[in-house]
Formats: sequence, structure tokens, C-alpha cells
Amino acid sequence: MVMAQSLFRLLKQRHPLAELHVLAPAWTEPLLTRMPEVDDTIAAPFAHGRLDLLERLRIGRTLRRRQYDWAIVLPNSLKSALVPFAARIRQRTGYVGELRYGLLNDMRRLDEKKLLRMVDRFAALGLPANEPLPNDLPPPRLIAKADEAKTALARLNISLSGKPILALAPGAEYGSAKRWPEEYYADLANAKLNEGWDVWLFGSEKDSETTREIQRLTHGRCVDLAGHTRLGEAIDLLALVTAVVSNDSGLMHIAAALNRPMVAIFGSSDPRHTPPLSTRARVVYLGVSCSPCFERECPLGHLRCLFDIAPAQVQSALAEIGGHE
Repeated sequence: MVMAQSLFRLLKQRHPLAELHVLAPAWTEPLLTRMPEVDDTIAAPFAHGRLDLLERLRIGRTLRRRQYDWAIVLPNSLKSALVPFAARIRQRTGYVGELRYGLLNDMRRLDEKKLLRMVDRFAALGLPANEPLPNDLPPPRLIAKADEAKTALARLNISLSGKPILALAPGAEYGSAKRWPEEYYADLANAKLNEGWDVWLFGSEKDSETTREIQRLTHGRCVDLAGHTRLGEAIDLLALVTAVVSNDSGLMHIAAALNRPMVAIFGSSDPRHTPPLSTRARVVYLGVSCSPCFERECPLGHLRCLFDIAPAQVQSALAEIGGHE
């Protein structure tokens, strides 16, 4: 969803008077409400991985009265094309995939080598077929809500000390092949804590075991937010930090869209495909012979792509992009 904002910004540049509505899962609303290009959100109640044919057709029929001119379908699934078809939207654009002929009437063939980055693949759907992407494709830029950040700080009983704050996002729901070792995160945290920084640990409830181990290795000196913040709160609190270190995850893209100085650590995935979209980001990626493998767990059992990235290497990258006092 963060990468889709480049498409939204491009559409507003090309069609400044257009109304832009986004149909997406309800959990994405905190992201969408922090994108000024989005005029309205429509919650998609569909269960993940399920066709929900009748419900998709019902929602499509209810949207007919809005008389949309154009639908851009970002997922490549058949089911994602059902609502725009049922809504009788005049132009329905998307890539060839999963027998969607007839559901979409502006079918594009994706050249994966030409459009290596996912953000470029999204943005290309907002242009006429075969028109090249602009050289200055707008990056995602979320607008944090300062008042909601204050409310979150009060709820979490966090006082801003005036010290620089390092945010660590040590999770990655995809799997361990995307997660830099927690002991390395702890080494980095201890180094910054000893320099006088505060360290905040971000993540979902699924990351809490990892953040608890980092807390143990740092003698409880971090602020552990994993599982204690809603998505909107995490966005607004990340906007307050001095720098970020993250695995390749959703929080990495959020931090980049907030334009925070950050270091992004890549293991099994490919930074050429889903890089952090910010000039203030630095990628640490070894590119060992077996990567990118895109596996959830290391198929060779050694996870060298991550274990061979030393904390000192990440500290150096952090200093390079402004992660210092």
C-alpha cells in the first residue's frame, strides 16, 4: 500500500481535479488517511485468500451509483477484478493475470525486466499503455498526525527526553530469511544507548518475542512498543524518531515514506525490487551467491545473507545518513 502511493501521487499530478477513491482491506485505512492524495476509502471486507464471489459482486453493484470513470487494479488475481466489473466502471486497467479477460478491458502485459521495481509496475498502470515512466516519479510521502502522536505517547506513558531516538523494526512477517539476528539488533541498540540515545522497538504482536529478547540483551533499556501500538500510532510515532533501522518489511516502507534517515537490511529479498523509496535511506545487502532466493526460511540453513552483516556495518551506514547526535 505504501508503494501504491507513488501511483496516487502520479494520478493527482496528471489529473489534479480527479477524485481518487481506494478500495482496500480495512486495516490499511490508517495508511490511506495519511495520504493527502486519497479522497475516500472503501473497506473491502473479503477474507484473505477467499473468492467471496457474491460479496464482491454485491459491493460492485452498490458502487455503480458513484459512476466511476476508471479503475486501476493492482493485484494480479481474478477476484480483485470482480468489483470494478460489477460496478460497471468504464475503463478497468490491470496486468494480464489469472484469466481476467473480460473483467478488465485495458489489459497490460508486464515486462518484469523493464519494470524491475514494484513501485514502477504500479505507476505504469496510471499512464497510457507504452508511455514511459517519468524520470521524477514521486516517492511515497505519508503525512503523520502530530496530535495523534501526542495521544499515543500519553497512552503509552512515554515522555520525550530530548535525546535522539533510534527506532528498530526487527520483525518481518514473511519469515526468518528476512530478519537480521536479534542479537545483532541488541548490539546496535546497546551501542546507541551507551551514546546517550533512546531506543524504541517497533513491531506487531507477532514480533513481541523478538523484541523481548532484545530487551533482555539490553537489560530492559529500550522502549518496547511491539504489539502495543495500532498501525496509525506506529506511523505517527515513527515520524518522531531521529533514525530507523529495519528489515525489509512494511515498517521499512513506512519509515521511508516518512522520510526518516534509515538503514534497510535485506536478506532473502531483492532491494532492486522493493527498495525503500527515499534518498535518506541506505540499503545493506550482501548479495551472496544464493540470494535473492525469496524464501521464507533459509533453504541452505546458514542464513549467511544476514548473519554476515555485522552490527558495525549497519552502524557505519547509520552514521552516513545522519544517524548520529
